Amino acid sequence: MAVALATGAAAQTPMRVAMGDIASVETLGLLIAMERTKERGVPMDITFFNSEDVATQAVVGGQADIGVGAPYAFIQNSKAPIRMFYRMSTLQFFPVVNTEFYTTWEDLDGQEVTVHSRGSGTEALMRLMETQHGIEYSAISYVPGSEVRAGAMLQGAVKATIVDSSGFRLLTEQGGGKFERLPLDGVNATDEALYGNEDFLNEREADMAIFVEELLRTWAEINQTPTVVAELRTQYDLLPDLPEQAVAEITPYFEGAVTDGMLPTAGGAPDDVIDDLTFLAAAGQVQAPEADLDTGQYWDFDLLTAARD
Repeated sequence: MAVALATGAAAQTPMRVAMGDIASVETLGLLIAMERTKERGVPMDITFFNSEDVATQAVVGGQADIGVGAPYAFIQNSKAPIRMFYRMSTLQFFPVVNTEFYTTWEDLDGQEVTVHSRGSGTEALMRLMETQHGIEYSAISYVPGSEVRAGAMLQGAVKATIVDSSGFRLLTEQGGGKFERLPLDGVNATDEALYGNEDFLNEREADMAIFVEELLRTWAEINQTPTVVAELRTQYDLLPDLPEQAVAEITPYFEGAVTDGMLPTAGGAPDDVIDDLTFLAAAGQVQAPEADLDTGQYWDFDLLTAARD
């Protein structure tokens, strides 16, 4: 009886998600999967923090159970017992400059650039370009939210940044032709993954299995029919305070994300870990992966394997 009561209590305890970003259109896929998980009897909550660092610390400190990001550097440096378990998106960003000031990567030598947050994929990408083009920024500023950074570009507060496809579309439509995308060589790396404490992943294995199943289901549906996101947002009453302009961007954003291959349907694989570490090492954030790397240092693939079966 004691075991049954403890199990029932655990099942009613919400799984707490920590996200180091603002609520926006691009979070809708995750929010839909969470709602579907709730429908299957597993309560979930999400809290939005002002940076990925704070969200990671919340997971490590036990204030949250699941984090959103790609904390390879944190895991490598701290040996913290957190593991990624689902790859939500690949890195598809647009480095953009105000052409009244810059037109090439070389023009950014000695200049300030703005990215999402410390340790984020946006910072890694800009650091990699710094290395590839033999330049050095004077400073890197951290401003969470692609839409926020795009707005700052339109207002003239930022002259060089990196945004997602929605932010780039906004700059293209409202920028009067003065914003241009800088060229990128092909980069295959994780933008956002889900991760949790190893103990939590084991203790709530049954609940986590349901969550991962719903993630796979939702990602497959979005890739097949991107318009479903707007429909499900209405059905679940998600982000009801989104401005009309943002609501109008939902379908174009997800259509673009699917076309660009930003939303992988497999959820992650060991080869992705190697690609991620190679990318981050080139950007100077982690040590390069060894030939005999144990991907279990960073990822737990058991939940994905079970969900696929």
